[in-house]
Amino acid sequence: MTTFRPPASTVPTDLPAPLPAPLSPMAPPLRRRMACWLYEGMLMFGVVFIAGYLFSTLTQTRHGLDNRHALQAFLFVVFGIYFTWFWSRGHTLAMKTWHIRVVDRAGQRLSQPRALARYVLSWLWFLPPLAVATAFALPMGEALVILTGWVAVWALLSRFHPQRQFLHDALAGTRLIHQEIAPHARRRKKAREQAQRD
Repeated sequence: MTTFRPPASTVPTDLPAPLPAPLSPMAPPLRRRMACWLYEGMLMFGVVFIAGYLFSTLTQTRHGLDNRHALQAFLFVVFGIYFTWFWSRGHTLAMKTWHIRVVDRAGQRLSQPRALARYVLSWLWFLPPLAVATAFALPMGEALVILTGWVAVWALLSRFHPQRQFLHDALAGTRLIHQEIAPHARRRKKAREQAQRD
């Protein structure tokens, strides 16, 4: 009596590895993007402090209101250098913490000119309410209310974009995506968490 033997598999064993899944065009959740936005604002206090100290040292400014407009222009340039440099590398420290990456429409790293365009357009978060507050000479409290309301409206407008991107990203040809943690970084993070529990 002969035993039945299934035929040998004809599937080749040297198939190439599957291609990685394409990046999702959808932006990370709005709550995570706004948490990153707030964290970025806290980190910018350090940049403002260092830049302000450098400016006051170089210009020998003794009073806080002296050279105010020059200081604002200087900070605008410093912020531009900071964000353009980090965005052209994919993310700032706050974005890395919240696993968010900025790319162009093709999913590639931003060029310096595109990162600079994103920086200039990102001022739409602040310029309209600040212009209104200045035009009507509003007190600080009312200006903050208008600014907070505008930021909320600007953030919620991303709900109407097909990929949930912010309007300044759509205008700059950029998009925010979820950034996966590299496997070795994930292992290190788990090891740190385990060590903290022990």
